[in-house]
Amino acid sequence: MYFRRRFFDFTLFTMRHIYLFALLTLNALQVTAQNVNLDHRSTYTFTGQTLSNIWGYSAGGEEYALVGAQNGLTILKVTDPTNPVFIVQIPATSSSWREVKTYQNFAYVVSEHGANGCQIINLTNLPGSNLSWHNYNGDGAATGLTKAHALQVDEVKGYLYLFGSNLFSGKALCFNLNADPYNPTYAGKYDGAGYVHDGYANNDILYPAHIYAGTFAVVDMSNKSAPVTLGSATTPDAFTHNTWLSGSTIFTTDEKSNSYLASYNVTDPGNMPLLDKIQMNPGSGSIVHNTYIHNNYAVTSWYRDGVVVVDVNRPANMVIVGSYDTYPGASGNGFDGCWGVYPYFPSGNIIASNIKAQNTSNGEMWVFTPNYVRGCYLEGQVTNATNGQPINSAAVQIMSTSTSDNTTVAGNYKMGQRQSGSYTVRVSKTGFTTQLINNIALTNGVLTTLNVALQPVPPAPVELVRFDAKADGHDAVLIWQTASEVNNQGFDIQHRTGSDDWRTIGQVDAKEDGETGASYDFRVANLSAGEQFFRLRQTDHDGKSTFSDQRRVRIEGDSFRASLRTNPVQGGQCTLDVFSEKPATLRVEIFNHLGQKTGDSRIFDLESGNAALQLFLADLPSGTYRLAFRTEQDQVTLPMVIR
Repeated sequence: MYFRRRFFDFTLFTMRHIYLFALLTLNALQVTAQNVNLDHRSTYTFTGQTLSNIWGYSAGGEEYALVGAQNGLTILKVTDPTNPVFIVQIPATSSSWREVKTYQNFAYVVSEHGANGCQIINLTNLPGSNLSWHNYNGDGAATGLTKAHALQVDEVKGYLYLFGSNLFSGKALCFNLNADPYNPTYAGKYDGAGYVHDGYANNDILYPAHIYAGTFAVVDMSNKSAPVTLGSATTPDAFTHNTWLSGSTIFTTDEKSNSYLASYNVTDPGNMPLLDKIQMNPGSGSIVHNTYIHNNYAVTSWYRDGVVVVDVNRPANMVIVGSYDTYPGASGNGFDGCWGVYPYFPSGNIIASNIKAQNTSNGEMWVFTPNYVRGCYLEGQVTNATNGQPINSAAVQIMSTSTSDNTTVAGNYKMGQRQSGSYTVRVSKTGFTTQLINNIALTNGVLTTLNVALQPVPPAPVELVRFDAKADGHDAVLIWQTASEVNNQGFDIQHRTGSDDWRTIGQVDAKEDGETGASYDFRVANLSAGEQFFRLRQTDHDGKSTFSDQRRVRIEGDSFRASLRTNPVQGGQCTLDVFSEKPATLRVEIFNHLGQKTGDSRIFDLESGNAALQLFLADLPSGTYRLAFRTEQDQVTLPMVIR
């Protein structure tokens, strides 16, 4: 999976221009890092019009983009991907929402605004601009059709489906195209779970997306007057937006923050297991929108992350193999950027609709030439080496990458990545000895099977049941207790500050050497101000040793103080209030929850008295952090939460 680089910066109010320059530089790096296996050929700007969904049409050796623009469907010739040519815009009620699909030589267009119903356009005269069209407002029980949210065509059976219309509480409507595609006739509706947001239809089987129910269904539409629901399933974020079928697998998207592209086996509609789910930028809040399957690739519009290509050749092990950020000015949560994609041109080219370029009201159509590659698949099972039983929740990671997975109850894992090569795989689980397996060859399109048996770690001779640390003025008092001791020589007390290395500052001999536990204490005197960290190293008589978890103690300083004006932090910046008893040089550092330093240190020359510093946290993800402040005499740390 892909992770955008993140950084933080903080400075005084007078240093804002430095922060802005750094942010612009970072965004440029993000674009370069994320644009993979999609060659950008051209961008066509719709001045003063936003865009919504997009589709394509091919005839007579020419390729055409059918673009849902604000003022009506716009048709461009894109046979030359470097030079899109405007042909015509079919007028319609102004709308920020327009969806289009094709059947034979006709285009069908719907919108959520106005009274155009389903606009039907005869494309036969392309590349000429004199196209005939009309608004179809339904017939029979569907008379009065004025709008719809989305649509789909069952090209095998010749039926048009409209979703989320003004009729029948937005249920799926079915129209017959066989007699005259230019003049459909109402055939029936599907009641099911109520409102249908979008869906896929093929060979009289409908896969409606019930966005508010959070489910998709499998529906037999052979009898249009009495459809039969064969089964349903809930999608990962229970906000089912779009569905698309490939073979016996249905792919779904949930239009929510931190949402997933998901895959389900629909061979048995009564039991449709989730096979896999995948995110573009986990934890960023990114929202997936529409997915379409072409040659076992899910070509997907992912709003602020742009166009994403996912290898779904193994639907239970999906792998991101291509992407292009069409909205590089922003990331994460938000309904900006790429609305729709179309990957079905004979040339293989892909067109995509950007709602609008950042800070403008101008929509954009992007044209790409893809380089479709298969992922490198790594799958296997992790078991207990002593009894052969599967190990649940073991962590399997391809080192030097962000590719990882946790094993299932059956001990199985599945993962993949775009880049081939020779890698080291790390397999770990608490209570077992970690294994590093070197020289694992991963090849595009090839399944590599790696089964691993982990050795259980023998129980420690000393069972530590308590370890506490607390401040007592400028001292730290450590207290610990064991439940049993066998072969125990004693304890080393180890200490560090900030990111320094651990050092031993004292020893305590063992009190017992048997099944009876014991209690211990140790005082560390005259500590400097700031956060102090302690741990125990227990050593056996045979020289083997184990470490306790670390404990943190905060020693208050006398001559320097710091506080966050707001905590938790929101909006990417906050004010830091500091007091220094005398002029001092201040070093400020930030550490994540793992104790890892994030970004560079900042040095400030402080005058005596109070001062306000501005803290900028651009693209630093939500979570818990620690700010460390150091002067020549004092050390102070502050917890910080970012939301």
